[in-house]
Amino acid sequence: MEQSKKSSPIDFLEETLIALLLTAMTLITFANVVVRKAMNGNILWANEATVYLFAWLVLLGTSYAVKHNAHLGVDALVAVLSKKTRRILALIAVAASIIFAFLMLKGAWDYWANFANLPGTEGRWFPLGFEDKWRDKAWYEVQDVPMPDWLRFIEASMNAGEEYEKIPRFIPYAVLPLSMALLLFRLLQVALRIYRGEQDLLVASHEVEDQIDEAAQRLEEGK
Repeated sequence: MEQSKKSSPIDFLEETLIALLLTAMTLITFANVVVRKAMNGNILWANEATVYLFAWLVLLGTSYAVKHNAHLGVDALVAVLSKKTRRILALIAVAASIIFAFLMLKGAWDYWANFANLPGTEGRWFPLGFEDKWRDKAWYEVQDVPMPDWLRFIEASMNAGEEYEKIPRFIPYAVLPLSMALLLFRLLQVALRIYRGEQDLLVASHEVEDQIDEAAQRLEEGK
């Protein structure tokens, strides 16, 4: 799939976060293996940290895959339709996806907000504003991952000056609204491209076919 040559700030954010997450997961897992095998010990917080990092990777990867048209899709039926019909069906599909992403963003914000001492939204489906009263939950901590000293500046504003023993939950949970906002943004980009006629399918990755074609081409060049 041909990619845009220019990288936007959002592209940079996604790619940088994904690279950092993969690096952190690798280092933590490697360190834990070394401690287990060489020292017969265990990094108690390694498993929980890896789970959170993997969750970030999966959720951020959702929007990144939309950008690169890497989500799997079955296009055996729509491929035989006319280009105009495919475009209409793609607009319907992307509209449904945008509604879904919007609802997920609302739910993600409402779940995360109280952990960050922020108001959730009012309204069951469509946000009708923000709550006037809510329960602060920033004092909730994760189970094992210790609080690093370089993050202790947040204690004054988030935990009434009390020290955190473990990192507060609002930090790992922040990926929920962030990833859903990025997903919504990417789907809006796809909708605009479909509307302009630049593509006529929502998602239908042909990565395997592309790799086979590239391998065949390299084989021919090597003869």
